[in-house]
Amino acid sequence: MTGKELIFAAMRHEKTPAVPWVPFAGVHAGALKGYNGIEVLKDADKLYESLMEVHKLYQPHGMPITFDLQIEAEILGCDLLWQEYAPPSVKSHPYSEGQKLPCPCAIPNENAGRLPVVLEAMRRVKASVGETTALYGLICGPFTLASHLRGSNIFLDMIKDPEYVKRLVEFCAQVCIKISGMYIDAGMDVIAAVDPLVSQVSPAHIEEMLHDGFKAIFDYIRSKKVFSSFFVCGNATNQIEVMCRTNPDSISVDENVNMPKAKQITDKYNITIGGNIPLTTTMLLGTQQDNMKTVIDLLDSLDHHNLIISPGCDMPYDTPIENTVAAAQAVLNTDACRKIIENYEAPKSDIKIELPDYKSNKKVLIELFTLDSDVCAACTYMLRNVQDVYEEIKDIAEYVEYKYINRENIARTGAMGISNLPTMCLDGEIKWVSIIPDRETFISEIKKYAAKK
Repeated sequence: MTGKELIFAAMRHEKTPAVPWVPFAGVHAGALKGYNGIEVLKDADKLYESLMEVHKLYQPHGMPITFDLQIEAEILGCDLLWQEYAPPSVKSHPYSEGQKLPCPCAIPNENAGRLPVVLEAMRRVKASVGETTALYGLICGPFTLASHLRGSNIFLDMIKDPEYVKRLVEFCAQVCIKISGMYIDAGMDVIAAVDPLVSQVSPAHIEEMLHDGFKAIFDYIRSKKVFSSFFVCGNATNQIEVMCRTNPDSISVDENVNMPKAKQITDKYNITIGGNIPLTTTMLLGTQQDNMKTVIDLLDSLDHHNLIISPGCDMPYDTPIENTVAAAQAVLNTDACRKIIENYEAPKSDIKIELPDYKSNKKVLIELFTLDSDVCAACTYMLRNVQDVYEEIKDIAEYVEYKYINRENIARTGAMGISNLPTMCLDGEIKWVSIIPDRETFISEIKKYAAKK
């Protein structure tokens, strides 16, 4: 059975002889050939060359062509902030002022923005390895795309004008459908709607404002006889069930989600689940043994039916090659790797963390614990939520971001008792976990804490 056949069998919910492996190597693919994130996302030749290296080194059953949630936003008028070692991020929101809706004529064609680069790479990878490897086309999901257009105001809109949010999301769903069709025509076997911000809103809001848009996307993909995936980041534990009701073939989650518990829900709906090797603690900063052990523990804790093993999200640019190879081998040669790590115990951190003296601070201290706001959309919007109102609160509050990309910040996250990211704390108290507060609620809470000073 080829890797592609294995992925297809898992997506058809059949019993498989092995668990499929899908490394989500976005800009990390460029690192394998010495290209930075800008080069690999703007040059079809460099992107293709990098993807061929992913295929050679990591032996994937399935693989994405790009992991860039800003392609659609850029086409629709968002300005991007480009970075060498991460995907770009959105820095402007064309509909941030006034509840405007895009014209239907704004739905892109295949010549728009960077789509020609992506489509060319898709066709070339399809011709080279598409017979044996399942190829994933990743699109920006409709809610995150709507947030790119509207900015953080969308969270207040969900309370004050749900109908506007629904209409904006439905427009974005039409963009998703159009681009899905382009990717399918270019040979993609699986279309994944990647929507990090779904974890930041309540299940009730998803049902009311987002469900129809997502279901329309997955129904369209199914009508084209290819497979679909609903990819969410953050602590989406409470959202898994409503995600299943949008009827995708599979769901992918990150390290914030308890996989055994999530799989109980996805199994109830007969939906395949993928994930969730930790990106930073294991893949970026861990050892080969850490990666093997993480994957084997994951395999040992889960029924292998309706299961795909993959990183929890887009792999960091500097992820050591040997760590990803180790994760791959743990999936592909589990018994041999089990022997390698049978007596292995991960070393404990010896980093000592001194927490701030919150009581003596004259201002409220806002602490943002993020995966990395440069690459994680949910983290970006939590940070922007603070930045957007900072002029109003700067006399009574200050903020700091701790990115989960170095050992000290990982230790600090543990010292604070934080288990899910992104999380916002006020004066040392965990306040919002994987939830982005609306502007009014946030300012009100800051004033309450300031009054205690």
